[in-house]
Amino acid sequence: MRSDALHVAPAAPRSRRRRTRVILASAVAAALVGSGIYIATADAAETIVPGRLQAEAWSAQNGARTETTSDKDGGRNVGWLKTGDWMRYDSVQIGGTVTARLASNNKAGGAVELRLGKPTGTLIASFPIAMTGGWQKWVTKTATIKQPPVGKQTLFAVMKSPQNSDFVNVNWFTLGATGAATPTPATPTTAATNTTKPTTPATTAPTTAPTTPSADGPGWVDVDQAKWAAQLAEFKAMTLRPITNNPVRVSEFNASCTVSHALPDDPIVFPNMPGASHMHSFLGNNGTNAGTTLDTLLTNTDSSCKPAEDHSAYWIPTLYENGKPVEPHGVTVYYGSRLPDPTKTVPFPQGFRMITGDAKRQVATPKGAPGQFWCAGMGGEIGRSTDGNWPVCAKTAELTFQLTFPDCWDGVHLDSPDHKSHVGPADSKGQCSGKFPVAIPSISFVIGYPTSGSSAGFKLSSGNASSMHGDAFLAWEPAPLGHRVKDCVVQHAKCNTSGTF
Repeated sequence: MRSDALHVAPAAPRSRRRRTRVILASAVAAALVGSGIYIATADAAETIVPGRLQAEAWSAQNGARTETTSDKDGGRNVGWLKTGDWMRYDSVQIGGTVTARLASNNKAGGAVELRLGKPTGTLIASFPIAMTGGWQKWVTKTATIKQPPVGKQTLFAVMKSPQNSDFVNVNWFTLGATGAATPTPATPTTAATNTTKPTTPATTAPTTAPTTPSADGPGWVDVDQAKWAAQLAEFKAMTLRPITNNPVRVSEFNASCTVSHALPDDPIVFPNMPGASHMHSFLGNNGTNAGTTLDTLLTNTDSSCKPAEDHSAYWIPTLYENGKPVEPHGVTVYYGSRLPDPTKTVPFPQGFRMITGDAKRQVATPKGAPGQFWCAGMGGEIGRSTDGNWPVCAKTAELTFQLTFPDCWDGVHLDSPDHKSHVGPADSKGQCSGKFPVAIPSISFVIGYPTSGSSAGFKLSSGNASSMHGDAFLAWEPAPLGHRVKDCVVQHAKCNTSGTF
């Protein structure tokens, strides 16, 4: 919980409630000036200053949220920043003296680092953070760059702190480039205040395709409603396959996968930024890398998953034992439903993507804690690692994990800023409703590792066991996916990889 005094007397702080750390759908209007510096005009009250880079004028970001600021400029600042968060600014020019407008109400402190090219790129400046007396008590700090980079750059502002809670607000940077022109402000827009917005189901949306990325703000990507309507029409016209062989009555089909390759890439979180992520083990489409798009998935169809009609990409953080990677011997990607009534489930639209789990979650996972790695096979778990966070399996068992994605979708967006806010759980009655009215197959990764473990435990490329997470970038051929959803999920019948009973 943090308090701020915004546009009120200092003696009357307001409460700023901590929501899920998601990327705010801020509708930031930005103009590119002659120097290549972006000037945000997200609020009509914000002062336009030549050469100033408003913090919310990011091209991409991780963990940042915007709010109205009481700083002398007015407008908005970026807040809720914790260690590991970053903002990316494209095509900026950088001079010898840079400044940052900062505020903090956290004793832990830290630094805002300016790096080139990627979050781990060359460090060119660092602004130390100490308490300023409040989240809206602003100070300006200056750093000198001895050898400024030449030409337009991709700049990252990266947050570093010894603890894992909010420690700094950022209002703007001045990058010191010469010859900066004063831009013509774009038409101000209204900034959103939450990423999980009321939406209209896809089935009632207009048939014209909206602009991509979404008008809802940075990071929201709209489904092409014309294509989605055609996919739904084809799905609804499909007839049910007659039940044979008395199958188990569980709504389910699957893709059977092995690891195809490993890269420090993440085309959902760090698109077109090779090497910007921790190491991932990729399943499915063999061509997956930082530049992966729906078009590349549909073009490069070689896959480590069966059936052949599934061109999707799936990935998880790489597991290490004694410093060496341990890749799963197999991963079953289940498509099912946990809803009491799965009959309204529809297929995913092409290009749908989402994440489950949290790569930043670094907490202890003692026995009995939620989100556990576990031991599958005879003998099961026989002990714990020295740090208590990992199971030690019998020699006849192996390390296993299961990741599960939500059942419900907002019906409007292929993706959201945090890659989670466009999907959600069922309501208390087990139905998809409210913000998430569309029932989709619940994806689940069941991951088997060819190891029993030891007292030394393991490490994920993302850190502790608690940081386990999974990504899905879906690119099935529509008809095979549609038949599986209708025959297996809607009809409440357990199907195999081929989509038969």
